[in-house]
Amino acid sequence: MPQLAQRVGRAKPSAIMVIAEKAKQLKAAGRDIISFSIGVPNFLPGEHVYAAAREALSHDSGQYGSNRGADALLDAFLKHIEALGFSGYTRANLSIGIGAKQVLYNLAEAFLNEGDEICFAAPYWTTYHDIADIVGAKANVLHCGPAQNYKLTPQQLDTALARKPKVFLFNNPSNPTGMVYTREEIAALADVLAKYPDTWIITDDIYNSMVFDGIGYHNFVFARPELRERLVFVDSVSKTYGMPGWRVGLIAGPESVAKAITTLNSNHITSVPEVITAAAVAAFSGPQDIPAAKCEEFAGKRDIVLAALARIPGVVCPRPQGAFYAFPDISVAFGKSHNGKRIENDVELCAALLEAKGVACVPGSAFGEPRALRISYTCPTAQLEPGLARIVEFFAELT
Repeated sequence: MPQLAQRVGRAKPSAIMVIAEKAKQLKAAGRDIISFSIGVPNFLPGEHVYAAAREALSHDSGQYGSNRGADALLDAFLKHIEALGFSGYTRANLSIGIGAKQVLYNLAEAFLNEGDEICFAAPYWTTYHDIADIVGAKANVLHCGPAQNYKLTPQQLDTALARKPKVFLFNNPSNPTGMVYTREEIAALADVLAKYPDTWIITDDIYNSMVFDGIGYHNFVFARPELRERLVFVDSVSKTYGMPGWRVGLIAGPESVAKAITTLNSNHITSVPEVITAAAVAAFSGPQDIPAAKCEEFAGKRDIVLAALARIPGVVCPRPQGAFYAFPDISVAFGKSHNGKRIENDVELCAALLEAKGVACVPGSAFGEPRALRISYTCPTAQLEPGLARIVEFFAELT
């Protein structure tokens, strides 16, 4: 029998989706389940987005679209990134994908040969390591524990870049930790990056509009404009606009990179459909009141989560300042038992928590930090405090 390609054997199912599927099965069986597992914003975009989609349907051409992206979408994205602080970009610096995940995969295909090195900090979004494995790259994971607030230091970055990796992949605000780098922290890392001109820089910053406490969103090119020649900024409509199912991701970067991604698009996705393009244009160009309100709401939910975790002796959670995640260190539970069942690691803890209390969280090992778990606090407000109370109760029952 013919064999599958070796890269298929390197591909793994998403650990996040495994937990979500288990929670869904328990709920279907009648269990009262509260899910803190999936990283979806759990709100819908404004009516203007749906109106634009309906209007596009009414005069659908039925034709292929642009491999790079429709001009209207590119122009709307240019205005969006200009508001963030990116200046001097044109359509030639942009390209699209079916969500940021597919854009990241395209970038890996464009940058990484078999055996090339890519470095990124842990905790990391699960897909980073998965994509590196699939394309045959070597991942150099830079561990950033809770003692350093899950943030990469200039010294760590300098040591990693001295190995001359092909790519440095950076995530700010962070999934899974919710941590956000200050202007000064970004500037210090940018100074290190400027010393190593042979490394591509990818900033996966899809939570850039979900930043709390007035800390602001900052990028390396704001501090060191010369990095623009080898930096690619990744964004999407998923988190900011409550549109994860619409699947629109975009990049801004050097013209050569945008051209490469556009060429890859011509060989697989061809284009983003007209209706979805119209919705994305409306999201970027229309009223921004819903994203602003949701950012404020998530900041309030963050405070509720931290207050609950503070009631658990031994649990430590650096204060997240963006996205919609908390990432507590729960290793205090290791070696203890719940209802006679011993817990040795984060996977066993999350399994016990789901079984005993009906609360679904993702083990930190999925993100490269096995001492933690991820709480996505986008569930309905009515479920948040009861779910957190169950977690507090679970820890109180450990012996």
